[in-house]
Parts: sequence; structure tokens; C-alpha cells
Amino acid sequence: MTVLQTERLILRPWEPGDADELFRYAQDPRVGPIAGWPPHGSVKESARIIATVFAAPETYAVVLRKTGLPIGCIGLNFGNAANMPLAADEAELGYWVGVPHWGRGYIPEAAREVLRHAFEDLGLGGLWCGWFDGNRQSQRVQEKCGFAFHHTEEDVPCPLIGDTRTEHFSYLPREAWEQGRR
Repeated sequence: MTVLQTERLILRPWEPGDADELFRYAQDPRVGPIAGWPPHGSVKESARIIATVFAAPETYAVVLRKTGLPIGCIGLNFGNAANMPLAADEAELGYWVGVPHWGRGYIPEAAREVLRHAFEDLGLGGLWCGWFDGNRQSQRVQEKCGFAFHHTEEDVPCPLIGDTRTEHFSYLPREAWEQGRR
């Protein structure tokens, strides 16, 4: 898999040895539930997530260059792995970062590099992204990266949490991304 880099970050595949660091952040109830997944209950569960969910193509550990340790996750979902129907040349962007790293601009920085990769290297025509009601931080990341609000859906099933939510969707077509880079 590709390794992507920014000024402060390395975006690389998750490794089995990352389970302790993943658990450190994923056990916090402020992280997963706002993104639609339950907090991790053990390092063993985090290791299982790395081996299954995070083994998907285009899923990256967000690693601080300074420490070499992962602090979050970012990736592109394709086809049935996405939370909405996608065209053949589209993907869905998803991300999260550990609470101690909130507000430091790491996810917008990582997202900009993933967007570049999606459009330049993968040749995608558009990217979708969503946020659940109340997750203003995720909404702001999307706005900072050039996504525009598209629509809202009520009563969206959130099976990993066992509830339904209101989800807002934004979209970034390739043309808008290219214009924003000029």
C-alpha cells in the first residue's frame, strides 16, 4: 500500500504492533460514538480491528512524524464499504483522531493529502464525506477541505452503536478540488 506524507504526518498502513496505540485512543467514549462505532474494550479488540477493518485498501494510520506513533485513522471507502451509494469513480472519506490531538489541525492536514492522492493518483471524480448531528468538528474538517454540503438524511441506521441518527453529507467533485488548489 501507498505511504503518504505531509509536513507533520506519515499516513501508512496499520500494523499489528499499533494495537496498544489504537486502544489508547479508541477506548475513549468521546471518539468512536460520534463517528458511529463503539469504544474499544481491549487491546485484543483493537488488534482485531487492525487485522480486519483497518486492513481495507486505502486505510491509513495517521502517524506523527515527531513520535512515529499513530494518533488516528483516515481512509477512503469504496463500493459497499461506503455509507452511501457511490458512482464507480467516487469514494467516501472517513477519519478520526484521538482526543489529546483534537484542535491541532492534524486531520485537515491528513485529509488534504488523501484528497490529493484520491484525485491525482487514483483518478477519482468525486469524494463524499458525512457527519452525524452534533459532530461539529467533523463538519469543520470537511469545510476546511473544500467539501460542500449536499443533503441530510434522517433515521440513518448506525448498526455498530445500535441506534439511528441524522447524518449530513457533503461532496467534493474533482473540478472543485482542482479550482481550490489554484
